[in-house]
Amino acid sequence: MDLELKGKVFIVTGGSRGLGFAAAGALVAEGAHVVIAGRDGQRAAQSAGQLGDNVVGVAGNTADPTAPDRLIAVARDHYGRFDGILIGTGGPAAGTAASSTDTQWREAFDSVFLGPVRLARKAAEQLAEGGVIAFVLSSSVYEPIPGLTVSNGLRPGLAGFAKSLADEVGPRGIRVVGLLPYRIYTQRAREIDSLSGDSEEIRIRNSADLPLRRYGDPQEFGKVAAFLMSPAASYLTGVMVPVDGGGLKGF
Repeated sequence: MDLELKGKVFIVTGGSRGLGFAAAGALVAEGAHVVIAGRDGQRAAQSAGQLGDNVVGVAGNTADPTAPDRLIAVARDHYGRFDGILIGTGGPAAGTAASSTDTQWREAFDSVFLGPVRLARKAAEQLAEGGVIAFVLSSSVYEPIPGLTVSNGLRPGLAGFAKSLADEVGPRGIRVVGLLPYRIYTQRAREIDSLSGDSEEIRIRNSADLPLRRYGDPQEFGKVAAFLMSPAASYLTGVMVPVDGGGLKGF
C-alpha cells in the first residue's frame, strides 16, 4: 500500500530514541523527509545518521518556547516545506500522588503538556490543507498506570486539547490524531516494569495479560504512526488510537 508520503516533510520531537525514532524510521521508509528533534542535539544528529540522507537531527526541547518556530524553520530551510509534526516527549518522573512534588509537576507540565500545546498551535498556524498534527500520548489517557501519577494527570488533558484542536482546524483540512502506546518494548517500558520488580519477570507476566501474549515492537508503533500521518488516513481526525496489543479493554 502506497501511503503517499514521498517528498513530504515532517518534524518528530522526541525522535532520537524509542517510539519517536521508530516513527521517524517508518516515515523515512515511505519516502518522507524528517527533522528529528531531541534534547541532546548530538544524539539527535547520530540518530538521524542511522536513518539515512533524508533526515536531519537537531536539538529541540519541547519545554523551550522558541522550539516551535525554530523547528519549523529547520524543516523549511532543509527541505523547502512543512507537512506535519509528531509530538512526543520523555515520560514524567515516576511517583505516587503523595510523593510527587510541586517541582516534578511543574517541570512535567512544561515539557509534557504546555510544550506540546505550543508546538501544535504553531504547527496549526503554519500548516496548509492536508497537514497533520499527531501526538504520542499514553494508555494512561484511558487507564491510569500505577506509579505514574504525574503522567496520569497530564496525558488525558493533552488528549482533550488534541480533540479540541481537531475541531478547530478540521475546516481548514488539517487533521489531528493521537497515539496511545501500551506495553511497547522500549527503555521507558523497562523502567516502568522495574517499578514493580525485575523488569524481565514483570514483562513476561504482563505479556500473559495481552491477547497477543507479547509486548509490542517499537517498529510496529512506528508503522501505525506513519499510516495515521499519511494521506491514506485522510478521513481520520480527532481520534485517539490505542497501539496496545489489545491490552486496553473497551476502547
